[in-house]
Amino acid sequence: MARTKKSSNDTTANLGFEAKLWAAADALRNNMDAAEYKHVVLGLIFLKYISDAFEAKHAELAAQKAEGADPEDRDEYRAANIF
Repeated sequence: MARTKKSSNDTTANLGFEAKLWAAADALRNNMDAAEYKHVVLGLIFLKYISDAFEAKHAELAAQKAEGADPEDRDEYRAANIF
């Protein structure tokens, strides 16, 4: 599926947090060397991925609560390799 660009920073897949990430990246880029900057950005991307994976699994477990799933049980997340 191809995405069409509306402008230089706005795509059809706008999730709402892109502007905040871009502003944070600009702030970091002013004070850091590129070699250090890449590690910070990759760490932030990893944290976003983990957060999204956790929230998706939490919602899934909450929906399955009637079947005995516990969204607060750490083992539920470990079994699915979320972390």
